[in-house]
Amino acid sequence: MSKKKTIIKWAALVVGGLIITLVSFGYWFLSLLPAPVVSKEVLRQTQPENLPYLVEGKAPNRGKILAVVTSTAVMGNSEKPTGYELTELARAYYIFQANGFEVEIASPLGGSPPVVIDADDMREYDYAFLNDEVAQNKVTNSLAMQDVKPDDYQAVFFVGGKGAMFDFPQNTYIQSLVRGYYESGKVIGAVCHGPAAFVNVTLGNGEPLIANKTISSFTNEEELLLIPDARDIFPFLLQDKLMEKGANFNEGSMYLNQVSSEKNLVTGQNPWSTWSTAESVVEQLGYTPKRREITTEESSVAILQAYETGGYDKAKKTLSNYCISNINAIDRELLAVHSIVAAMQFDLLKAIELIQLLSFSNDAVINKSI
Repeated sequence: MSKKKTIIKWAALVVGGLIITLVSFGYWFLSLLPAPVVSKEVLRQTQPENLPYLVEGKAPNRGKILAVVTSTAVMGNSEKPTGYELTELARAYYIFQANGFEVEIASPLGGSPPVVIDADDMREYDYAFLNDEVAQNKVTNSLAMQDVKPDDYQAVFFVGGKGAMFDFPQNTYIQSLVRGYYESGKVIGAVCHGPAAFVNVTLGNGEPLIANKTISSFTNEEELLLIPDARDIFPFLLQDKLMEKGANFNEGSMYLNQVSSEKNLVTGQNPWSTWSTAESVVEQLGYTPKRREITTEESSVAILQAYETGGYDKAKKTLSNYCISNINAIDRELLAVHSIVAAMQFDLLKAIELIQLLSFSNDAVINKSI
């Protein structure tokens, strides 16, 4: 056999071995994700009245909160579709409603704004929102910002979605409302790309609203991992622009919960911060948020945050505590996604340790079910 044929043979064996190894790993990795306790089909049927948090121990009427969503359907010249993030609106909407606030919805252009629905992120509250006739009527007939009467509301909440980067910053009605609310002490909240509403707001003293304010928003790292050419698509990266305007940018761990409160200004970093951001708005309004059973997604975020602050052992202990109380209390898919993100960032130790946590949680499910 010639030297060339020998090299080809060994190369084929190596490539074949790698393929077999990768396929085997893939099957094993997927085996760590048990079938969901509640199927997607059942989740899709969720109605608001099926959620105890919304129907039990109703809070008294405390006024109105305005939720603002983007009207932009396409990211600049990229032809990439966009809109507001349904999960960020739905979860905040129900937090406010459960705590006694009627929620009205506005957008720069009014009418039916474009929406982004990511099936992988959808949970019971999100499907309940889609099945909520009152909520859907409000969102499909959103108020145009020019028709909003600021005095009607106790607070405003800017919902994220990449479209906000294109129509929030230049909207003079948004700028006027935010300026008036901040200077009068009314509460202003925003999550993910929602803080784009603040970048061009100037106060009566001529200073930018966000100068020397502690602010969180979707970070450069989070943006560029999902959209590598984001600098070419967006008019700016939100973290860069906020810092350019003088904000003290408060960056948390990638794709985990991070909320900043600066007097009457409350901001959250990403979609996983929506629950906490909305509840912080309620607190800034002077109320103790109604007790809520945290979601499986939030439990997994807590485990991941424990990993970021204390490493594998702390995360494993946190995971164990959840499994002791309820083996179905965590979202194993979210742990899997974060292990993949770590691998994409070439942080192989983190990826391996998160897979070990996933395996540990799977073992807990199996052992408790025997």
